[in-house]
Amino acid sequence: MPARNEISRGKRQVDALAFPRTEPAEQVDVLVVGAGPNGLGTALELHRHGVQAAVVDAATGATLVRAGAAGYTSRALEVIRGWGLLQRIQHAWTFPPEWSTGNLLLTSLAGHQLAGTTLRSFGFGATSRYSTETMLRRPQTVLQRVFLDRLAEIGTPVSGGWRVEGLASYPDGVTTTVVEVETGRRRTIRSRYVVGADGGKSTVRTLAGIGRSGSYADERYFRFVVRTTSDTSSVLGAFPPATAVIYNDRYSGFLAALNETDWRAYAGPYPLDRDPTTDELIAQARAAFGFDVELEVVSLTPFFKSTRIADTFYRDRIALVGDAAHVRTPGGNLCEGLGDVVNLGWKLAAVLRGQAGPRLLDSYDEERRPHNWRIADYALAEDRRHTAAYERVRTLGVPADADTSPDAARRRAEIGAILGAGRGLPLGVVFDERYDTSSVIRYEDGQAEAEAAAPWDAFAYDDDARPGHRAPNGNLDPFGFTLYDRIGSHVALLVLAEDNPATVAAFEAAADARGIELEVVHLPDPAARELYGAPYALVRPDHHVAWRGDGSDLDAGAVLDLVHGRGQAPAQPPAQTRSAGSRQLVDLAER
Repeated sequence: MPARNEISRGKRQVDALAFPRTEPAEQVDVLVVGAGPNGLGTALELHRHGVQAAVVDAATGATLVRAGAAGYTSRALEVIRGWGLLQRIQHAWTFPPEWSTGNLLLTSLAGHQLAGTTLRSFGFGATSRYSTETMLRRPQTVLQRVFLDRLAEIGTPVSGGWRVEGLASYPDGVTTTVVEVETGRRRTIRSRYVVGADGGKSTVRTLAGIGRSGSYADERYFRFVVRTTSDTSSVLGAFPPATAVIYNDRYSGFLAALNETDWRAYAGPYPLDRDPTTDELIAQARAAFGFDVELEVVSLTPFFKSTRIADTFYRDRIALVGDAAHVRTPGGNLCEGLGDVVNLGWKLAAVLRGQAGPRLLDSYDEERRPHNWRIADYALAEDRRHTAAYERVRTLGVPADADTSPDAARRRAEIGAILGAGRGLPLGVVFDERYDTSSVIRYEDGQAEAEAAAPWDAFAYDDDARPGHRAPNGNLDPFGFTLYDRIGSHVALLVLAEDNPATVAAFEAAADARGIELEVVHLPDPAARELYGAPYALVRPDHHVAWRGDGSDLDAGAVLDLVHGRGQAPAQPPAQTRSAGSRQLVDLAER
């Protein structure tokens, strides 16, 4: 058995992750509220861009074994790699890596395979066609632990046990009132900006007076964690599949290992006013395991199959990321939160450095909110498709695991065909973060019409270097150094053909005149030129193409001004008008 860190020691593990109890800073560039992965990630992203941040959270710690996020997409890993922390997270094993065999559809963990493919293949296989990263499974508290360790190394203060109770927004900053939970002691934090990363019931969003749109659920579901207190190896063997989707007459949903003793399971639906009993949860989990195993419930988290998205992600120096901005049917919401973080981080930094205008921050909402509506609509549609498929399975009836008759085998094959029918991996969800209505992207003539003819598809993706799209990535040298590794905290000019000195000089002169640091990256590889479809491309620090062209009739200054939100803002609808002067938002003590 490979060496494991302390988070993976089953019943011997410490179940709590304590947040630092530092005194909150009195003044900071950006105050982040919320010490979940997105809040801590925001602080890491801001540090990458040279911005001072501080984090506060009402909680004093997190439960290590909890039913939170567990799977991370290639795009999320690209973001984490940019913080230099991907290897730390990869090495923070919570169960033996040999257990990771892909998503199998089973009648129970000890039962029959219905569909799915075992992905285990010893050797060095090809990476994804679109990314140098693949996917990863770790409990989200692994991310929190690694992020907290890194923030301690770089001196970013994290203060657990401080609850936000009031916000006041001014033209030059935000005043936040926080209260120490244990003592009731109050203090004021002055910051240039506040980022709310405090979850679906966000206090920051409430204090900022930002409403939400979407639909409420009329029932609720639960993710829960059970701990095995008896030996399972005699039934499951030494290496059970870490992630399975179970379908039988009593259970449907994931059963996923968090470590060698703890497993995440699902229950529901239940009425909004009723919680399942412990006996009900254990019965559900045993149906998923498929044999009599001693279990105890160690974590219970409700979730809803509904969409609630903030009416704006940015207002009056207050930004929302992650669940504070968007709650939807489960499946990758943390990864979307990391997309928020990397979009917002460089924009805050550019404005704080004086390199960008305030319109750049308005573009955070313009870009991320429509994208999250797309993802929410996809997630709800997929859930309905899965529910309909399971209803068909329920009608057929899943044979008992002990039934090995030819009729049982036939029915399992029929059920596998129903459950396995689909369009494959949702590559569009993972990679296609296209921003097609942004005021800080220089779109091409006819691009809107062309994209309308081939709209966003959750299951389709090809590298696309049109403005607003994720920039195609690739190796810059034979040793695995990628374009994304090369792009830092400033926009990068890609030179994809024989250099025209006048074009590069025009961009460099315009950048110098505006105090903008410009990375110039030469990519003479014909394959890169073919991917980007132009001799030049301007790529933002969040890996999105902001402009591309051949350099003819170029006004480099106008391009940089637009990309950095300088100059006259486009006309805005009345709903997006900004208040003047000091805006006293809300004080929870008065509610």
